[in-house]
Amino acid sequence: MPWQHCKMDKQPQRCGFAAIVGRPNVGKSTLLNYLLGQKISITSRKPQTTRHQVMGILTEDGDQVVFVDTPGMHREQGKAINRYMNRAASSALADVDVVLFVVDRDRWTSEDDLVMEKLQHTSAPVALVVNKIDRLDDQGVLLPWAESMQASRGFDGIFPVSALRQSNLGALATYIRDKMPEAPHFFPEDQITDRSERFLASELVREKIVRQLGDEIPYTTAVEIEGFKRDGKILRIDALIYVERDGQKKILIGKNGSRLRSIGTEARKDMEQAFSSKVMLKLWVKVKSGWSDDDRALRSLGFEDRS
Repeated sequence: MPWQHCKMDKQPQRCGFAAIVGRPNVGKSTLLNYLLGQKISITSRKPQTTRHQVMGILTEDGDQVVFVDTPGMHREQGKAINRYMNRAASSALADVDVVLFVVDRDRWTSEDDLVMEKLQHTSAPVALVVNKIDRLDDQGVLLPWAESMQASRGFDGIFPVSALRQSNLGALATYIRDKMPEAPHFFPEDQITDRSERFLASELVREKIVRQLGDEIPYTTAVEIEGFKRDGKILRIDALIYVERDGQKKILIGKNGSRLRSIGTEARKDMEQAFSSKVMLKLWVKVKSGWSDDDRALRSLGFEDRS
């Protein structure tokens, strides 16, 4: 019968989890965004931009890959927020089907060793993703370095890529999909992340802070969305930016409010693209002393464990 023929020809669904791990500032979030074909995780050139686990969901041709982007693993444990980020990264290794260990070119550091230590406890295959190869001064060093890494570490595969230039991502994408087990999809076909629009809005504001300000201020800021309301064709968003000291508040606001306006303008542009809507964004700055080393304050700002 025709329906029997169609049933036999139907390809089985595959679905699974791929964790993206590595030390800070190796390009994990950029890699996720380009594998998905759209922006889910915020990016900057500064380390520790990513603070939370963020899932990006790719559904194509019967396959669904749930990517788990993670904060960079680092040895700094001084503050509660550092401990939270390391827990968020480590917990992503549980019950995944493949791990993508991202490194920066041929630069191996003690924090890469820290990641390797964590990987000893996962049963999932681990692929080494050598990112930013477009920045290598001498491309000739890549092959012998990769061969030595394979000999000493025994990775399931090694993939030299440039996430930013979208170079060599095809082979990596095929490898990831081949690692997905036969299983029904966990998420609807049109869903691209497990995070809410409010979360994405707060992250887009924080991204502009990280990109526009110096080395200190971004690490002492957090963003809370106090209002998120659709009013006809307009999306009205109210965001409160926390800093830890009065001096940081003055820097963030800038002369006559110039810096805060610039942050708001850039964040609003990205929000309109992300939410496909006209956005009215209002920003405020408030001092919340010691929030980054206060577990209770972190929970109130959305830093929850998602293991």
